[in-house]
This record gives sequence, C-alpha cells and structure tokens, in this order.
Amino acid sequence: MTYRAGWIHYTNVAPILDTLVLPPGVTAITGVPTEMNAALLSGRVDIANISAVEFIRNADTLEALPDFSVAVLGPVYSVNLFHTRPLHQLRRIALTAQSAMSVALLEVLLRERGLSPVLERAEGDAGTLLGQGYDGVLRIGDSALREWYGVVGPLTARTTMTSLPNTGRGITVTDLACAWFDLTGHPFTFAVWAYRKDNPPPPELIQAMREARREGIGHLAAVARRHAPRLGLPERVIQHYLWNFRYHLEAPDRLGLHEFAAKAVPGHAELTFGPRPGPVAASRPYEQTR
Repeated sequence: MTYRAGWIHYTNVAPILDTLVLPPGVTAITGVPTEMNAALLSGRVDIANISAVEFIRNADTLEALPDFSVAVLGPVYSVNLFHTRPLHQLRRIALTAQSAMSVALLEVLLRERGLSPVLERAEGDAGTLLGQGYDGVLRIGDSALREWYGVVGPLTARTTMTSLPNTGRGITVTDLACAWFDLTGHPFTFAVWAYRKDNPPPPELIQAMREARREGIGHLAAVARRHAPRLGLPERVIQHYLWNFRYHLEAPDRLGLHEFAAKAVPGHAELTFGPRPGPVAASRPYEQTR
C-alpha cells in the first residue's frame, strides 16, 4: 500500500526536503500550510509537516514524530506583522488564509497585550494591503521574508546579521516569533511532522528524512545558494534565515509548544509523540539527535 506524504515546501524546510529521496512505496504532494493541514485531517495524505496549532487541535487523533520540527528561538523573519501604527493603536489587521498557525500566534500575542483590533481575511502583499486602509498585515513564508527585506533592505556591508533592522519606508515589521520569545522566553514551534495515530510512517521514510536533514544542515551555504535567486534575496540573508531554525523538536521546543497549546487551545487533548524507530539496517544507523 502506498504511504502518502504532504509537504509544505517553503524555504525554511529546504534543509530537509531539498535532497529527500522518497523510499519505494511513498509518494508526496505539496501545498501551503492550510492545504496540507486539511489533506492530513481528511486522510488524503498520511503524514505532513503541519501547523503546530492543527496538531494541538487534533491531538486526539494525531501523533508527531519525536525529533522533527520547524522551530526558532527568537526571530523567524518569515512570520511578520507589517504595520504603520504602534501595536496598541492598530484597528484593522489583514490576515492571510494560508496559515492557521500564524493567525493563532497573533491572536495569543494580541490577547496577552490586552489588544483587540478587527481581524479580517485579505490576501495580497503587505504594501498593497496597507495602502488599502489596513494598518496591520500578517504575512507568512517566503513572501513574508521577501517583503521584510523590501522594508528594511538593502543591507549594507556594515549590517551585522545578528542585529537586523525592523523598520523602513514608514513601516514597522513585528516578528511574531521574536514577540513570543519576549513574552515567554521559549522557542516557538511552528510546525511538526504529524500523522494519524493508527497509521505511522514506515521506518524507511523517517530514515530518509533524517539523512536529508543531516545533509541539508551540513550544507546550509549550498541550500542558500540554490534558493536565493528564486527569492531575489542575498545568499547571506537566506543562510542567516536558515541557520536560525531548530529542526529536532528538542526539550526547549516542546516546552514552548506546550505553553502555546495552553494559551491557544485550552482543554486540548494530551500531545503525543511517536517512539523513535529502530534502524532500517545495521549498516545504516539512525541519526540520533544531531
């Protein structure tokens, strides 16, 4: 029987997916986060790197791989609120329909600050939507990364990659992952690799994913070189973006995930993570943590 994967292939998972070779009996489709969330929940795919909030909301039926994540400690650069007023003065915020995760995170951050602007679905780039009367626009993924650079760039030779600007052209960019860190001191886990509890992935697929991750993390400069032209961004910006990510769902990431679950989905079912499978063959031992 074919095992079906659903991949959200943004640049932030390129270190895992770019060189992934699917084993026999596994097929894959790609889509945006909300599409892959729906595909997994409806049974059209058997595993997907889905939004963490959908994993939390469906924790009664879903389980996550124990050592795969898309998480950051501090800024993420690709989940951004673009705004022309201070946060406490925002009245109308345009939300993308592509990501349930970013919307849920924004709602938590606003609620923690005691803010309640009107949230409306609207698609388009930040500049266009701000020009249409919204004073805040939520953008995600590769487009958000490009639009952040459009606001703050171009970076000069004197700009350090550890202290990047967040304002320009009359627009402020609030990085939601950084706002989460400021609030909690924890990493933020945007996505996990989840599957139905009654249909775990074959060990050969997990082995292939771990091998691809090891290859990608070990060659981030090459990954950045491949993706920079497509995004229209400098290679050093893409490489800095990628080395921020935490791909192993370690203890701090789980701590942040549990805290977000408590704030965003009170009363959720217990989050469960599958056992670490054994090796496929003695000659090809599994990667353990790094």
